[in-house]
Amino acid sequence: MQVSPFLLLIHNRQRLNTVTGKYRKLLFFSLICLFSNVTGFSQSNTFQSVVSQFNQFNQETLPEKLFLHVDRPAYVSGETMWFKVYYVDGLRHQPLNMSKIAYVEVLNQEQQAVLQGKIALQAGTGNGSFNLPTDLASGNYTIRAYTNWMKNFSPDYFFEKQVTIINTTSHPGLQQKADTAALAVSFFPEGGNLVQNIPGKVAFKVTEKSGRGVAAEGTLIDEQGKIITTFKTLKFGMGNFTFTPAAQTQYTAVLKLAPNQTIRRPLPRIFAEGYVLHLDDTDPAKLNFTVQAKVADLSEDVYLLGHARGSISVSEAIRLTNGQATFVVDKKALSAGITHFTLFNAAKKPVCERLYFIRPATDLTITTQTDKPTYEARDKVSLQVATPVPASTPVASNLSMAVYRLDSVAALTPADINSYFWLSSDLRGTIENPGYYFAPADAQTREATDNLMLTHGWSRFRWENILNATPVALSYLPEINGHFVRGRVTNAQTGAPVTGINTYLAFPGRNIRFYNTTSKENGRFQFEAKDVFGPKELVAQTNTTQDSIYYLEIFSPFSDSYSSRLAAPFQLSEQMKEILASRNLQMQVQNTYYAKFKNNYQLPALDTLAFYGKPDESYLLDKFTRFKVMEEVMREYVPGVMVRIRKDGFHFLVADKTNKAFFSQNPLVLLDGVPVFDIDKIMAFDPLKIKKLDVVTRRYFQGPQTFEGVVSYTTYGNDLGGFALDTRALVQEYEGLQWQREFYAPRYDSPALRQSRLPDYRNLLYWNPTIISLGNTPQNLEFYTGDQAGKYIIVVQGMAANSLAGSSITTFDVKQAW
Repeated sequence: MQVSPFLLLIHNRQRLNTVTGKYRKLLFFSLICLFSNVTGFSQSNTFQSVVSQFNQFNQETLPEKLFLHVDRPAYVSGETMWFKVYYVDGLRHQPLNMSKIAYVEVLNQEQQAVLQGKIALQAGTGNGSFNLPTDLASGNYTIRAYTNWMKNFSPDYFFEKQVTIINTTSHPGLQQKADTAALAVSFFPEGGNLVQNIPGKVAFKVTEKSGRGVAAEGTLIDEQGKIITTFKTLKFGMGNFTFTPAAQTQYTAVLKLAPNQTIRRPLPRIFAEGYVLHLDDTDPAKLNFTVQAKVADLSEDVYLLGHARGSISVSEAIRLTNGQATFVVDKKALSAGITHFTLFNAAKKPVCERLYFIRPATDLTITTQTDKPTYEARDKVSLQVATPVPASTPVASNLSMAVYRLDSVAALTPADINSYFWLSSDLRGTIENPGYYFAPADAQTREATDNLMLTHGWSRFRWENILNATPVALSYLPEINGHFVRGRVTNAQTGAPVTGINTYLAFPGRNIRFYNTTSKENGRFQFEAKDVFGPKELVAQTNTTQDSIYYLEIFSPFSDSYSSRLAAPFQLSEQMKEILASRNLQMQVQNTYYAKFKNNYQLPALDTLAFYGKPDESYLLDKFTRFKVMEEVMREYVPGVMVRIRKDGFHFLVADKTNKAFFSQNPLVLLDGVPVFDIDKIMAFDPLKIKKLDVVTRRYFQGPQTFEGVVSYTTYGNDLGGFALDTRALVQEYEGLQWQREFYAPRYDSPALRQSRLPDYRNLLYWNPTIISLGNTPQNLEFYTGDQAGKYIIVVQGMAANSLAGSSITTFDVKQAW
């Protein structure tokens, strides 16, 4: 069995010491499972190389996908945004356990990050939250999510979702209805190009500034104004028409929009030579791909390759007859989701592309049943959530639930996990109402789906990246064990990067964690920091007793690449003034009366043992007579460390108990996990600030370095106790993995609580990101309504262990309290 290039990349090129055999086996097993379903086909030797290159590319670039269930589509500045992360492999959509960190950002309309968080992933899920600053400006924002591994590829792969944030304490940007004059009109010839005298299908899309489709009808005219054909949109501003372009003729589309608005747009370029690929889907069992070509060799061989989610389903060759040929594809051979068809000419160059979508036959069924359709204020809502499956195939599902009040700001159809994984994540651009394409198929739905395939390009890769046979540049490894802290060492005098310099990283605190590595090419270094949560003080340095001219910098782990998708322009009508005033009151009441519950966290269970394990000697200094000089402490209490004074100052020699001798070099000396290379400085430190002293009396190996013992001091506050670090050390604030904030909602389970005068104006009644459903056995959940009457929506999203995904929407009413 040949090892995947992906594994060789991790093992040989990067040589990360922390990538243990356990995780290499995990990656190997994952890749074998993912690519074991690639079907073999008989092809000519001419085309076999293209198939081999495609398979190799897939093995080297295992795709990952993330989906965020965000609790609401719209917020007021000052509220809390909650989200659940679902993480799967990009091929089978199986919950994945490779990357352990998801990076989540909220971007403004200039694609600047206003909020950022690192979310811990475990068994394919994670959850987090952002407190939205009260001074955050009104606008449409983009929340995006990705892993470190995903940064190797286009940001078009990242999860993105638009949310609205309104600052109700300042002018929220109220204006009259948006100007519909600025519309985007685009045309997409089927297969890629229009060729003279060959009938061609052209799809088109008309959208407004917000990205929403606009209904339109129009005519296609030639240079003399002669009407060639008429057309109109079908759904979401998309439609298509067919015509035969004549030679040396420029065509113009004239679109009419209400009210009495006309737009003229030229059609794309018409080529004198080329290929046209047309898909006929009228046969319920087969797809017919017709190829028509105007090329020098009208009897050349052409090839059709079809693949979905890394698996080749179609690989056929055919010879043109008078420039024409037809491929017949059995629909049963195609996988669910988007199949990407590419037509290659005899020179193995892609000349046409076509997408085809098959709705998955099954999804995760989620049922949500409330005990009543209507509730009073401060009433208990009891509901049951189940994921019914056949009794013979029980499977657990991981779900998340949000319950919030519907108003003109909040949309009724939130993003759906199933349509995202199967559709949105593989297409460029924004898809309006993707759930529509998963409805039972009829003639209109099929045509609308085909229009979507024609107007939204493929985002997964470009063929030139595969056919050029150049190695895939993979600069970012998957974070299979912990968060990567990356940076660079440069010469402080010349600014040139320096290779081969030992660098050290520490986060002073209660849990002693210490990391070291050696700078590689271009002076870059990388630490794998495990279980670093919350705001920290980061200390990075070289051995300043040896390396005195080096400068360290730490890179941001967040991506500085952005997709071409922009949030829609922010617009609110005057009719929303009353609703915004109500939302402002809700936010202020909740932040005034419930502020103490806003930052409660559920702390993870972390290993409190120091990185060096159980020490050979450990001293709690309060149990001994306290000396005021560190030298007396070391000489009197610590037999495992010999103190020596030489011409260059103090030295520690740790007992080598294995060989019944003393080591000859200084050990690794730590203060709250931070390495101290100048023994004179630690000897001058006030011992009354030291609570504990650990000694490791054996040779200690970590990363690329070996230490002759370890001497570790711990202060009472785990904060260095005022110790002055070397001025050449890099000290900066660093945000670790996000603590999991606890969602708070009041309970009214007694008459006294129901009659409390404390107002309850919650917009979000309930958020639960960790619901485990065991098939037909319902989960019983409960929460309480607040004081706000209106219609409320229950949104449940989730995934099963068998990779099925689904969502559910239920509503109920809360009556006005009198």
